[in-house]
Amino acid sequence: MAMSYKLPTTNHKLLKIGIVCYPSIGGSGIVATNLGNELARLGHQVHFISYDQPFLLNLKAPNVHFHKVNINTYGLFKYPDYTLPLAVTIEQVQKKYQLDVIHVHYAVPHATAALLARRIMRQNNIPLPKIVTTLHGTDITLLAHDKNLLEIIKYSIERSHCVTAVSQSLKDETLQVLKTDKPINVIYNFYTPLPPTKSRTSIRKGLRIRDDDFLAIHLSNLRPVKRIPDLLKIATLLKTRKNFKLLILAGEPFAQYLPLMKKLRLKNVIVKENVKDIKNYLNAADAGIYTSETESFGMGMLETMSYGKPVLATKTGGIPEVMRDGQDGFLLKLGDVKGFAKKLELLLDNPAAAKTLGQNALKRSREHFSAEVIVKQYLKYYTETCKKTVGLGD
Repeated sequence: MAMSYKLPTTNHKLLKIGIVCYPSIGGSGIVATNLGNELARLGHQVHFISYDQPFLLNLKAPNVHFHKVNINTYGLFKYPDYTLPLAVTIEQVQKKYQLDVIHVHYAVPHATAALLARRIMRQNNIPLPKIVTTLHGTDITLLAHDKNLLEIIKYSIERSHCVTAVSQSLKDETLQVLKTDKPINVIYNFYTPLPPTKSRTSIRKGLRIRDDDFLAIHLSNLRPVKRIPDLLKIATLLKTRKNFKLLILAGEPFAQYLPLMKKLRLKNVIVKENVKDIKNYLNAADAGIYTSETESFGMGMLETMSYGKPVLATKTGGIPEVMRDGQDGFLLKLGDVKGFAKKLELLLDNPAAAKTLGQNALKRSREHFSAEVIVKQYLKYYTETCKKTVGLGD
């Protein structure tokens, strides 16, 4: 299985691009970092701005720069503020490097800080960059429902020069929740699978499972919307299938779910926390399983598909835009624990069908959600944005 892609040569003018994101393992951080890495490979100067170095960022790569935001912990502040030092850091980076675009991932606090930084730049006669804001979901699905944040989120989106959303579902929800007529472009997430560094057999040996066991995998940050209890209940229904195992790659501590595991007497569930070589475990798995209450896109699903594995997921949010029911895996109703278990049994009993679904999933990931498809969409968007002589950003 080929695991790497070459981006086509680009006729775009080389740009200086700032990327503001969270450095965490979450989907938005992965997408932002991978986007920056790909842009740097094409010759663009990319400047990451965050409170810590994104864990996938290679600072030794050409054209990649990192600027750390130092957070003040002065005792007078009950809650240390991030937005203000972020704004200052953006302004300082702009003063030194004169970026063309500041691409922020999340409206709050990143777009808010970028807009404040632009006001400072204008006052200090610093060339002004365009602000591109990408909505990943939390801005809208969670924060925008907080009346204390709604107005600043709406302001930050409407004052950005351009806005993108990672799915049509998220775009529709944004327009509905914010009651805004701000144009929003849908640009999907992408993922470039890395070649495994360990064999399927060695990974399974480390997990103490057999080569012929059926291994379902779940990777997430374990937030409540991921519905981890549903995963564990599904595993309970498959206790009698001795060759079924569920591997949970947890981006956060799993301790809160241990009492439920004990109550359900689960011995077919393996948990590993803060795994960085995700590629090796995805390669060793047979299918992905995601029981989320809501997903604006479903990055975990795409990562699983990119390694040629079928996916079982809830039919919610942007997930149906990523995978097709019956072709790349199966879509089920939220909370349909029995339905998930039955579909897993179908795959257990029919390896040929599982293989076909996985091949379809791999093909779809390459044709619709690869770097070579998505990065050029962003470049086109940046270029068009930079050509605009009038923008809102002030």
